[in-house]
Amino acid sequence: MNIERVQEIADAVLYEGYMLYPYRPSSVKNQKRFNFGVLCPKAYCEMEPGSESSFMQSECLLKVTPETRIAVKFRFLHLVQRSIRKYDSKGSAAFVDQLEISGRIYQPWQEAEERSFSCSALDPALLSHTYSVPLLFPAGASREALRDGQGKVAGEIVREWQSLAALLEVRAEKCRDNVVKVRLRIENHTGFDTDGAQQKPRETALRYSMISAHAIAGVENGVFLSLLEPPPEFEDLAHACENTGTWPVLVGDDATTVLASPIILYDYPQIAPESAGNLFDATEIDEILSLRTLTLTDSEKAEIRRSDDRARQVLERTEKMPHEQFMQLHGVLRGITALKEEEQ
Repeated sequence: MNIERVQEIADAVLYEGYMLYPYRPSSVKNQKRFNFGVLCPKAYCEMEPGSESSFMQSECLLKVTPETRIAVKFRFLHLVQRSIRKYDSKGSAAFVDQLEISGRIYQPWQEAEERSFSCSALDPALLSHTYSVPLLFPAGASREALRDGQGKVAGEIVREWQSLAALLEVRAEKCRDNVVKVRLRIENHTGFDTDGAQQKPRETALRYSMISAHAIAGVENGVFLSLLEPPPEFEDLAHACENTGTWPVLVGDDATTVLASPIILYDYPQIAPESAGNLFDATEIDEILSLRTLTLTDSEKAEIRRSDDRARQVLERTEKMPHEQFMQLHGVLRGITALKEEEQ
């Protein structure tokens, strides 16, 4: 059992929508980021009913044996608020909207760090009593000194993140002799002050949210059943599975791993081998996004470089892409099958 083998697909889900073309903070579509798999505090969901959820739930079917064991990995992005402080000649510091040092401009932004929790060797026979784990991801802060051409500290980058609390539940319910329904549920239990978030409620709530939340389940000595194309004898059980905020699909090269994804995927999704890297936007075609990125003006590219390291990497990778690699993005035919001739 190795749920790490689907890491590439899981990472594409994790960073889906992290930052959209044209990858500039000033662009309209990047003013409201993180729209997939967001688990907000319950208090915020009650404050803004219908707009967000505080939990995700996935149910899938599993064929078991007495030796079957399950592993689960929960992953999400933890929002990191980046602020910029400027030092004056007297050593006093103040937060600013922009700071230029040695020709480079620094500005505030919302970054994100990967967080995860794993549990393994769970026996489905014992999961009729819900396996429940409270999770805590502590608050923290870091500081990075910014020095001028003479080596003097002229400012600093301050990164801060809030404490997050969650509850992970895994449960297995026997459906037939050798089939169980596995339920994965994640709830955001983080406290949230609604009174202090009246002006920018969602922007504030994101700092207390789990973003792009998803789960991976792997099985040893057992196989998962597809919910998209279940075997005929299990269609009724598949239709009875309740999924909220995510949908489980088979991943990898067999039926031993499931990805509970907050975006729509088919069974056995793959990253195209021609793709040079994540563009954070799976609804677009790599070739189109790459070509559009090259058409950005110098000032737009400068904004990208100073705003976000991941977006800067997309830009630099695209600018350095060889012509031959661009041609590979143009299109390829896969999975061609011959049509059967109609009987005369």
